[in-house]
Amino acid sequence: MKFAFEILLGLLLALAWSAQMLRWLRVLQREHYDPSAPFRFLGRWSAPASHSARAPSIRREHRLTSLSRTLLWRSAKGRDEPRERRPLSFSLLWLGLIALFLLLRLDVGAAIVGVVYGLFSPSGLSIRGRSAKLDWTRRLRTIAGVVIVLSVAITFLGYVAHVAWFAAVIAILAVPLVIDVATRVLAPYEEHHAQKFVDQARARLARVKPRVVAITGSYGKTSTKHYLVDLAGPSAGVVASPRSFNNRAGLSRAINEQLSDGTRVFIAEMGTYGPGEIRELCEWCPPEIAVVTAIGPVHLERMRTLEVIEAAKHEITERADIVVLNVDDERLARWPEALRAAGKRVVTAGSINDAADVVVRRDGTHWEIVVERQVVASVRATLGAQPTNVACAMAAAWVLGATPEELAARAGELRAVESRQNVVTAPSGVVVIDDTFNANPESARAALALLTSLEISGRRVVVTPGLVELGALQHQENLQLARHAAALDFELIVVGRTNAAALVAGYAAKPRRFDHRDEAVAWARQSLRDGDAVLYLNDLPDHYP
Repeated sequence: MKFAFEILLGLLLALAWSAQMLRWLRVLQREHYDPSAPFRFLGRWSAPASHSARAPSIRREHRLTSLSRTLLWRSAKGRDEPRERRPLSFSLLWLGLIALFLLLRLDVGAAIVGVVYGLFSPSGLSIRGRSAKLDWTRRLRTIAGVVIVLSVAITFLGYVAHVAWFAAVIAILAVPLVIDVATRVLAPYEEHHAQKFVDQARARLARVKPRVVAITGSYGKTSTKHYLVDLAGPSAGVVASPRSFNNRAGLSRAINEQLSDGTRVFIAEMGTYGPGEIRELCEWCPPEIAVVTAIGPVHLERMRTLEVIEAAKHEITERADIVVLNVDDERLARWPEALRAAGKRVVTAGSINDAADVVVRRDGTHWEIVVERQVVASVRATLGAQPTNVACAMAAAWVLGATPEELAARAGELRAVESRQNVVTAPSGVVVIDDTFNANPESARAALALLTSLEISGRRVVVTPGLVELGALQHQENLQLARHAAALDFELIVVGRTNAAALVAGYAAKPRRFDHRDEAVAWARQSLRDGDAVLYLNDLPDHYP
């Protein structure tokens, strides 16, 4: 009987460990294989609801002692309010129980605690995922193999030391740490493996010889890329990196798969999580024209200061002959003098800075296009498109050879960019603004302004999980977002708990809350009528709490 129980407990421990590994491998993959991602998100899921909107410090997020807060939940359901789930704040519950069992030499009790923790914690962090399932790529399989080896080694050492049950529990608790170690250990191998695709991309660029336009910025780069495709001329000769393929792997893949003979312009979106990444991209994909759209607090959580972000974005100018800058941005407005002194041609763009070379000024429902202080035309604005991004794209197209008259003609035919302030009217008559792709403070203010501008007679509703990756500014930015919505008399629907504390604190009345966006969408479809409008502002993947 004892032997059968031990076999069963061992199988349950293995199952609990597997559940933890699948959860945290999915987080790793969703965060682009950033080794620190499991620890950072462990901190998010472990934080009590009342503090989850505050941007925790990196040091606090990495504490293993926060493992314990997420299994037990309480529910609160008030009249006419959606169900709200909050984790009880037991900061040392699980480690405390295991330590107690260790002192009492109740190793089986510790193992049972480990099974429960591994299977169900963090509660709400799905194993399969709703927004994106685990994709067993070659890289993920390699990392998983190393994780298995390291976890088996931990358990084996415990068996040798006659504390096998405790070692198995430690292996479960240590999954985020082991994934971090495995990813870092494999990093040189992955770099070597990816290099052959980079070499292929370099060779293809050398053979096809397109004019390369590289675009970066804290925000606006994807929209600017799409507008430039429309403004640069015949689409057969213009190729852009798809979606957000803006890192080493994505950019090399875009070149290898899409750059064909006869391509005259290649538009490369370049993103970064830290200094050196854009410089490395430009070494094998050197741009003739560099476009910088904005400097802001996006990814501040990773890069810590705006000065680091600015320096990382500045790397795109090092190899470029021509630099297009959004001089509405006060940081970018300081760049031209030094760049010109370095021998580069600088073309400025904007929507409010009249001194810019290319200005796209909003005039009601139209854009007034100004090139070198001369008004070229007034064209109907693309609803939801930000004129500053259009101006940056227009400046790049002008450098590529389009005349001001051609730019004006093409500007009237700009297509809306998917999930970036797209405005549609549902069959019910409700006006829907889809701004679910990576919202930031600037775009959030623009989306609220767009909701304000709609000519409707009914309710105006904002559905949002708030803004993320803003580091120490995250709580304040979400507080201001909610205050802004309240000042405009919008109804606020808060999704999830990542920024719930800040959004609730900033809103004048108690907002509705839902655990998941699909619940909020169902409520909106049931509650809103013809003449109402709803803005879906940002959409966090489900590895966020």
